[in-house]
Amino acid sequence: MAVIVVAGGQYGSEGKGKLVSYLACATAGDVSVVRCGGSNAGHTACGHGMKWVLRQIPSGVVSPEAGLYMAAGMLLDLPILLDEIEYCQVSPTRLMIDRNAMVVSDADRVAEATTGLRDRIGSTLSGTGHATARKVLREPTVQLASAVPELRTYVGNVSRALNDQLDRGATVIVEGTQGYGLSLHHVDSYPYVTSRDTTASAFLSEAGLSPLSVKEVFLVMRTYPIRVAGHSGPMGATEISWSDVQRRSGYPTPLAEFTSVTKKLRRVAEFDWDLAAEAVRVNRPTGLALHGVDYLNYHDYGKSHWDDLSVVSQHFVEELEYRLNVPVVFVFTGPDEGHIVDRRTDFSSSVAALDKKALVRSSH
Repeated sequence: MAVIVVAGGQYGSEGKGKLVSYLACATAGDVSVVRCGGSNAGHTACGHGMKWVLRQIPSGVVSPEAGLYMAAGMLLDLPILLDEIEYCQVSPTRLMIDRNAMVVSDADRVAEATTGLRDRIGSTLSGTGHATARKVLREPTVQLASAVPELRTYVGNVSRALNDQLDRGATVIVEGTQGYGLSLHHVDSYPYVTSRDTTASAFLSEAGLSPLSVKEVFLVMRTYPIRVAGHSGPMGATEISWSDVQRRSGYPTPLAEFTSVTKKLRRVAEFDWDLAAEAVRVNRPTGLALHGVDYLNYHDYGKSHWDDLSVVSQHFVEELEYRLNVPVVFVFTGPDEGHIVDRRTDFSSSVAALDKKALVRSSH
């Protein structure tokens, strides 16, 4: 059995959806993907010629063979969820929604808007935080997935189903939400945080999985971390402009990224080594995934082999490994599904070469 956790190391939008999509398609054997979080985070899923921005359905949907699950800790935005189920043509035989996942109401969205959350902390006003508070307070108005007629054929016990699959030798990929820099509990920028913990251990808890079942924790980071627009909180390193990124990288076209939920221009900053080190310290990843080396050097756009990357990007990866003491396993070189360098083959070759050298030495 094997659990793989994918978590973000900065302020969200690091490329978790793309990595989950890739892992769902590239992992041999039975694979299931369970998503955590709520509709306040959009994940881009890429694979098999498809590219979708999803706020509810797991990014593993691009792999036809992958089972899809929504954790008990999820907050469900019913209109968005039903639209995504229809758009992605996901049947009840493939998708299970935990019976204890909570439904966000229109009143939750109105309540967040009237409290000025967007002006105060840059909230997406999805209602996720207000709904979470109602669930914690155990208010009688709480509606769980098990009570929603439209979801009846999808509802089940996700923790039990996933653990049964692990016992049968399957791989379970846990799709975390947002990033470590937004953790409700573990960073120093409260109240400029999200409404939940955003660490690997928290995602396991939401899904009902034991830490002892974890094989890999992949922490995803960007070369230039981004944050939602507006008064959304501090960025630990120097904030820069998108024109700065374009000038440095040599991109032939203007660069700009917009939030998938609010459609506003994202803030962007230099790489924050202190935040990265803290994210590694708390999440203890077995490997890192780095998004955006094409923002370091446009020459690297779309590359899929390590040896084809520029010296600039290779040096950044090597510095990341040296300073954080964690291998960079995946390198993203652009937005599409083939724009990734999977270094697991490189690592396997290196280990095999070292083992061969050791065998030769021992024979003399």
